[in-house]
Amino acid sequence: MTTIAFIVQQTMIFSIPLLIVAMGGMYSERSGVINIGLDGGMIMGAFTGTVFLNRMQGQMSGQGLLVLALMVAGVTGLVFVMFHAFASINLKANQVISGTAMNMFAPAFAVFAGRLIFGTQQVPFKDTFFIRRVPVLGDIPVIGPLLFRNAYITTYIGFLIFFAAWFVIQKTPFGLRLRACGEHPGAADTVGIDVQRMRWAGTLVSGFLSGIGGLTFVVPTSTESNATVYGYGFLALAVMIFGQWRSFKILGAAFFFGLMKTIASAYSAIPVIKNLPIPATVYKMIPYIATLIVLIFMSKRSQAPAAEGIPYEKTGR
Repeated sequence: MTTIAFIVQQTMIFSIPLLIVAMGGMYSERSGVINIGLDGGMIMGAFTGTVFLNRMQGQMSGQGLLVLALMVAGVTGLVFVMFHAFASINLKANQVISGTAMNMFAPAFAVFAGRLIFGTQQVPFKDTFFIRRVPVLGDIPVIGPLLFRNAYITTYIGFLIFFAAWFVIQKTPFGLRLRACGEHPGAADTVGIDVQRMRWAGTLVSGFLSGIGGLTFVVPTSTESNATVYGYGFLALAVMIFGQWRSFKILGAAFFFGLMKTIASAYSAIPVIKNLPIPATVYKMIPYIATLIVLIFMSKRSQAPAAEGIPYEKTGR
């Protein structure tokens, strides 16, 4: 039971950032805008969030500080993605090239700003957010040790974001309009939906969630931001594609890749596999090998939005 609890807890730590960022990517692409700049958004969110933690930890403490830092990270991601939205939607630029430029800019900016502020690209913070046991819930048999011990509040925030994002895109008029703009923007335009505005909304949501996802990844796994999220934004894109742009499929895909990441990072603590005659480098390759295999098999039955990546020119009426 101890080993199972450890695997579940570690899988949560790795899955939640993927889930948050992949849901953000889904919003953007369901509106018709490809946002491969998710990795850059994560880096920017992680950077500003850890700077906020570094500066405020002498004045504040507790989970409230982390929640505020997540908001700072989210707003940073939202502002960051505005450049991509303007280029892609207003200027009709190639969305892949624009997203690539954002991914190249983010680490360079984080390194420059980190050295300017701290004299080094590493932005340190104190990890005072680890929850050893959630009161009452941590004592529930079976579920308590799995979900409510040795955790971070980001896990529960991640699930809250997921269900809120699912409800909005599937159960509200806003979500219906957003999906229409990604599938049939011309038809949406003819019934009075502002396609450009909806695409802006979807892209901004993706930026906000990528920023939150960046800090959600860094806090449980490190005590500093280092101008990188180790390609997690690209892994989130794979999660989104594996999940076929559908919320609950993305949830399952996120936990699959989270489990692969857990095996890669913590195999030495899992008795079943630690004694296998497999080199450590092979374990570290597992998430990326799984990504390639999944994308190979999923590419033939892709359910991507029909109009994603296609600039829309408003027709005159």
